Amino acid sequence: MRNAFIQTLWKLARKDKRIMLLTGDLGFSVLEEFMEDFPDQFINAGVAEQNMTGIAAGLAMEGKIPFIYSIIPFVTMRNFEQIRNDVCYQRLNVKIVGIGAGFSYGPYGHTHHALEDIGILRTLPEMTIIAPGDPVEARLATKAILSHKGPCYLRLGKAGEPALYDKDPDFQIGKGIILRNGKDVTIIATSTMLSSALETASELEKDHIKATVVSMHTIKPLDEKIILECAKKTKVMVTVEEHSVIGGLGSAISEVLAEHNISIPYKRIGVPDRFTECIGLQEYMRHANNLSVRNIVLSVSKLIAPKTSA
Repeated sequence: MRNAFIQTLWKLARKDKRIMLLTGDLGFSVLEEFMEDFPDQFINAGVAEQNMTGIAAGLAMEGKIPFIYSIIPFVTMRNFEQIRNDVCYQRLNVKIVGIGAGFSYGPYGHTHHALEDIGILRTLPEMTIIAPGDPVEARLATKAILSHKGPCYLRLGKAGEPALYDKDPDFQIGKGIILRNGKDVTIIATSTMLSSALETASELEKDHIKATVVSMHTIKPLDEKIILECAKKTKVMVTVEEHSVIGGLGSAISEVLAEHNISIPYKRIGVPDRFTECIGLQEYMRHANNLSVRNIVLSVSKLIAPKTSA
């Protein structure tokens, strides 16, 4: 996803000199071409994310469109006060780009895991949150946030995520995308778990369970319409995310269901509210936190079993 982002930003920067890319002293296996081709549109702020955010706010006040880029915990948590006060409070046109969603940096440990970022940034007024599910969505999301005036957070995986679309979908901020239709269960996924949601649907179909799969690439503003429509047409609903079960996609959708008095069997599938007592690669960490495709299939099957037998 990060390659799709930087390639898209490079193309956009050729045409729009207002675009600025700021990094917290990383990304140097990805950013070299941008640095070389647009030296006046690139700033290495060093390992000083608070300062980088303040610089971006100043650039935005001067009419630039700054993108600040770093690993997710460093670009969302270390500088949270600056995002809140310098960017959101002043409604500035700053784009926050976080790399390494969920357990993408698995072996680096909890300091590098991104499991709380959506929950934290959801609380900020003016903030738009987009978490693409594949490189195609990442490319389209990059273009979309450039056109959107105001603070945006773009949550990306690290690298190697599979492309899930044969052609570009109708990508709009605040509008979910249905990738698959079914009458039994709705699986709403975001970010790096979208491919797992599709795999889960294929596995469920072997047991004659038809799943609707929704890419909820925008967490804020949330597409309430698609949530309510899917809740009415399917028997159960689950959310799947590589994020804490607290504060993320699952929490956001449960709020919508509760406020509209929608009664449906519902489960948030995400990272439990604990620090995992093991460290390993992304797939290993998913398995340790019940986020493997097999575990998701079992969770859905248990939820839908009473409805199926009824």
